[in-house]
Amino acid sequence: MAQNTVDQRIGIFGGTFNPLHTGHINAIATVRNRLGLDTIVVVPAARNPKKLPVEGPTNEQRLEMLRIGLADMDFVQIDDLELKRGGPSYSIDTLEEYAKRVKADDLYFIIGLDQFEIFDTWKDYERILQIANLVVCSRPGHQLPFSADELPEGVKKHVAAFDRSYVQLESGRGIDFVRLQDVDVSASEVRKRLRSGRSVDRHLTIPVEEYIRGAQLYGPLKDRIGDYEEFTKFCGDKLNARKAINVRGFDLRKIEAPTEFTLIASGTSTRHAQSLAESVVREVKEEYGVLPQSVEGMSEGRWVLVDYGALIVHVFYDYVRQEYRLEDLWKPARVLELPAAPAT
Repeated sequence: MAQNTVDQRIGIFGGTFNPLHTGHINAIATVRNRLGLDTIVVVPAARNPKKLPVEGPTNEQRLEMLRIGLADMDFVQIDDLELKRGGPSYSIDTLEEYAKRVKADDLYFIIGLDQFEIFDTWKDYERILQIANLVVCSRPGHQLPFSADELPEGVKKHVAAFDRSYVQLESGRGIDFVRLQDVDVSASEVRKRLRSGRSVDRHLTIPVEEYIRGAQLYGPLKDRIGDYEEFTKFCGDKLNARKAINVRGFDLRKIEAPTEFTLIASGTSTRHAQSLAESVVREVKEEYGVLPQSVEGMSEGRWVLVDYGALIVHVFYDYVRQEYRLEDLWKPARVLELPAAPAT
């Protein structure tokens, strides 16, 4: 773990870094310069408790990407305490460790705006607001708050004063909002590009890309899955077995679409939708030995997207499905005959 120096201002920047991309590097550099931090400690997570596992590199390979990709940033330290700890990675545990040696005034916790919007669902989030200052970085597609009314409900009650770029908390800590120069990139998009052979020049540094190519990371799933039509039917069967509503599968190969096959299903609630997505990931891992390339929307459960490359599974809370009417886009496609739902 990084050693603290008296009066040193330290930022903690956690994440899965799967892989480390230019958005991460931009955030690290901008926050350091904007807030005048002495050190930023990058902490790779063992497992994000709010996300389903996805295909990717080992912990040691993620750590090596960080070492390679951040080698030129002499103010950065990398701490693997969460990898050594194992299990779900909770930010409060890491911050408590640093709070033993870093004064609260000098400890900063850096997160993205997408995570700040659900911050009051995090484990012991109120304790985090006591022992560290928050730094919230802008993200494409998310609007920085203009007033205290736009803060997460659990945060509002701790606000002493608000202005456009800073919140003073009753604990004495603060929340800084940092607008980044837009780098519209996400780890899931980078992984898709790598697996499909598309260019990642704008998204990865040359040393990180060279390491990924050399280690043969993020290869396509097709060789491991094989027949994607049968795979689609397998996933549809598992959704039906879990009492999903109106499970439908489509062969999109003869129409213009971002994937070859798709499944769509509904849950009776957001929690049911989340449970359906979790069951697909679990059953596929047991049968095929693979994890999805990415999973989006799990935290809300309104529209969960599970991406297996040539198959994308959409699981909706049912009334949200009716609003988006995705099936209308696939009317020209061939409808797959899926195993019948079990009798109730």
